[in-house]
Amino acid sequence: MPFYITRQAPKLWRKICTETTIEISLVAENWKLLIAGIVFQYIHGLAAHGIHYLHRPGPTLQDAGFFLLPELGQDRAYISETSFTFLFASFVLWTLHPFVFQNKKIYTVLIWCRVLAYLVACQILRIFTFYSTHLPGPNYHCHEGSKLARLPHPKSAIELLVINFSRGVNYGCGDLIFSSHMIFTIVFVRTYHKYGTNRCSKQFAWLLAVAQSFLIVASHKHYTVDVVVAWYTVYLVTFFIDKKLPDLPGAAHRTNISATATSE
Repeated sequence: MPFYITRQAPKLWRKICTETTIEISLVAENWKLLIAGIVFQYIHGLAAHGIHYLHRPGPTLQDAGFFLLPELGQDRAYISETSFTFLFASFVLWTLHPFVFQNKKIYTVLIWCRVLAYLVACQILRIFTFYSTHLPGPNYHCHEGSKLARLPHPKSAIELLVINFSRGVNYGCGDLIFSSHMIFTIVFVRTYHKYGTNRCSKQFAWLLAVAQSFLIVASHKHYTVDVVVAWYTVYLVTFFIDKKLPDLPGAAHRTNISATATSE
């Protein structure tokens, strides 16, 4: 076994170097799109941070999901975040697999260009919706009496512009319709369904997305409407973008580029 690993190591290293060369060339071609998509993640976080200043706690709205699903409670709210983190990490690792494995169906850079396009379009719509109507947050820290339900007015522009993303994800209030977690979940699962190769993994990913929907509601992170609107909005947005943007190069085209890069 150690001898086999030693023999395969040079091949793996050559593959990593070849893939890196190809991906760097793609970054050089698409860097503006990548930078724009990444910068907008900050803008989206800034908008979510801003709505927290405007949030006013109030009675939790009547919600069918809260009535039908058993409440996880504060002690088990981490289950929802754990499920989302697993899905997020799994997708990121899948987009990086061409650097190691022989499957050559996707380019990592082009996948992320398309994913960022999906995310930005959905997040623009999300910003408009949660600023249009301010709803009282259903999460425990957003209730009346909680110190986190309202943010004190910023004392400077720096305080307003500097975002603690971890705090915003876990303790934000007001950015409700529609769920950001579901945007990422549906975009990742749909992208894998389209460009992935393992049928069982695709089915499991969709089951995980459905389970994530229930967990978000059961943990009272969002109202049911936030999740329902996310499902059809994100799916329609990604469908529209796929119609407008040219599809990613196929496996045959990718193989030709890889062979050219190797020969050079």
